[in-house]
Amino acid sequence: MARHPWVAAGDDRLRWGVQLVVGADALGSLVDTGRMVEDLGYDGLFIFDHPAIHADPWVCLSALAAATTRVRLGSAVNCIGYRHPAYLARLAADLDNLSGGRLVLVLGIGWLAPEFAAFDIPFKSAKERFAAFAEALAIIPGVWGPERFSYEGEHYRVAELRIQPPPVQQPRPPVMIGGSGEHVTLRFVAKYADACNVSNTVSIDGKVGDGGGATLVKQRLDALHRHCDDLDRPYDEVLRTHFTIKLAIARTEADLAEKVERQAARPSTSPGTRRTLPSAFVTGTPDLVVAHYQAIADTGIQYFIAQVESTDHETLELLATEVMPRVDGR
Repeated sequence: MARHPWVAAGDDRLRWGVQLVVGADALGSLVDTGRMVEDLGYDGLFIFDHPAIHADPWVCLSALAAATTRVRLGSAVNCIGYRHPAYLARLAADLDNLSGGRLVLVLGIGWLAPEFAAFDIPFKSAKERFAAFAEALAIIPGVWGPERFSYEGEHYRVAELRIQPPPVQQPRPPVMIGGSGEHVTLRFVAKYADACNVSNTVSIDGKVGDGGGATLVKQRLDALHRHCDDLDRPYDEVLRTHFTIKLAIARTEADLAEKVERQAARPSTSPGTRRTLPSAFVTGTPDLVVAHYQAIADTGIQYFIAQVESTDHETLELLATEVMPRVDGR
């Protein structure tokens, strides 16, 4: 794989994106918030993929594509199990066209068993989901190609399909793989993806990493580096991105305490936030948040994605104006 143009475009700076958590009463204001995110200078704007309990990301992103002109658009992450990969390729190509070539396709195997059940999709073992993932990562670029594409796998089949119109971006939209698994997920990144998306939380069993998170992030980047070496792929071809499960910033400790209490009183529509211990959240005044992100940037992270409640405009503004300019990349 060659280095994707979107990856190379960030060589001179640390880049930032936000993933908006759209509450049940916030869908009507999403477009205005999206415009604000773009005006504040973020590189990426993401909407997660949990359509059983949250607004559908492809619908939201299509609306945002029409309302913005520059910011990158995607979902951190799209669950490969919720849609046939050829249909996912259709949605992705259309969004890339609607946005003028701004899609970042972020993919993962999924983890929320009740959501699989809600859509009557078998929740198979991680090994089986990764096997299906590998097939999907062959199908998606295949059906974007110049010729009709067929595929016969254990999990998916495609017959003589070519997505028209194809994506705007060449050679294709960038592909990011979400997840921090050091043995399998990060090897998939090294083999198939243009970007990783790691975090410093391990929340399925209720454990989190060290307070600042930098030690665990460095461990995961080292694992990615080893996989790249093993597959004879240049490590710098992979954009190293980091995900914050919940971010809240306020100017004073008193204002922060009030915000955290107010947000905690309303269950988040993000299942990832609900399953994670509050100790894994990043909450603080700008100075504290700068220190947190600087420690992680020092591990070699090149791009941050922070998950923020879409109605928390203060956090969006403070991150852009008081934090981002003060965190130095390598």
